[in-house]
Amino acid sequence: MPSSGYDSASLPDLLPLYYRRLFPFSQYYRWLNYGGVQRNYFQNREFSFTLKDDIYVRYQSFSTQSELEKEMQKMNPYKIDIGAVYSHRHLNCRRKFERGKSAADICPKCWTLMTIAIRILDRALREDFGFRLLLWVYSGRRGVHCWVCDEAARKLSVAERSAVAEYLSLVKGGEETLRKVVLSDPIHPFIRDSLTVVERYFSQYALQGQDILGKKETLDKVLALVPEDVRKELLQYFQTEKIPEKRWGRLSTLAQSKRSTVKKGQYFEKEIMLQYCYPRLDVNVSKGVNHLLKSPFSVHPKTGRISVPIDLKELDEFDPFDVPTISLICEELDRPRTGEEEEEKKKEKEEDAKEKENDKDTVEKRKIRDYKRTSLAKYVKCFDRFLDTLARSQKGELLKRSDLQKDF
Repeated sequence: MPSSGYDSASLPDLLPLYYRRLFPFSQYYRWLNYGGVQRNYFQNREFSFTLKDDIYVRYQSFSTQSELEKEMQKMNPYKIDIGAVYSHRHLNCRRKFERGKSAADICPKCWTLMTIAIRILDRALREDFGFRLLLWVYSGRRGVHCWVCDEAARKLSVAERSAVAEYLSLVKGGEETLRKVVLSDPIHPFIRDSLTVVERYFSQYALQGQDILGKKETLDKVLALVPEDVRKELLQYFQTEKIPEKRWGRLSTLAQSKRSTVKKGQYFEKEIMLQYCYPRLDVNVSKGVNHLLKSPFSVHPKTGRISVPIDLKELDEFDPFDVPTISLICEELDRPRTGEEEEEKKKEKEEDAKEKENDKDTVEKRKIRDYKRTSLAKYVKCFDRFLDTLARSQKGELLKRSDLQKDF
């Protein structure tokens, strides 16, 4: 059985194999070409590669899938970032840089925050803004990225992107700010919908996982967010009641009581829930049209995990620690083929022969998809399903444009 252990020192030896036999170039190109609806859309896209020894290569562009594939197999990037679509192609720029991010990895308890973030933001982007083509991707370490692939979203200006990001931002202020969420009466429908999601996971994450009402330092921070008279009553109640869920139940009851007796809304229990569980957005990344974003199927150099698409139908079961590492999938290639895999290989060879016979102009015969023999297969399949949805949308867009041209 292959081991999933990853040693960053092995990365230079593993990357050539990954880019030669496992990286899903066909699907990748199909995604970024967006069906060829817009001319030169892929050709004018910026790619950025981080190479060994922190060599940073920006402003790369490629005319075809084959050109991209050859360059990635030649350079074997440690990290791939995708940039903006410019009005023209760029010349490559190479320089050294220093990474400034913390090396901390995610803990299983904290991953619940990512689940909450996906559920809140996916609902808002679909229902409040009308976007449909959302690709959620695990970063390979601690976070998630959402690629909004609708044409309307891709055409938003910086001001429009900023407006969307601000609408979705709820937690304000840094370490020095005590109350980071302040609700007004009546509560906005978007916030009410977000609270519905937070309430589903609050006990699991905050009360049990983070024990915010158990340890003194975390308990003091929570009590600092409630009115003084409520704080006094809670301190007295907490002297005898130690169960976190009952402590929270008492706090919630007092908040509801406040709301029924005070003219202005007292939503401090909801503010606490949002402050601890609502996602923190990177507004600068969201609003910047030329900001680099980590590519799906890039390898995280520190963890070795592949940046894979997330199937929202299985979101609650998604475990970042089960995501395959480059070590694992490269080892899986060395497994002896099963009878089923041998039969599939035989069929693929027969199809290649037919393809060559039927189309004499085919330059590059279809490659055997080695990733199907590895743990990466289910994530590529998830990507395929998204691409099918994207293709249907692109087909509709082409038909719409065709009809408009006929009208003229």
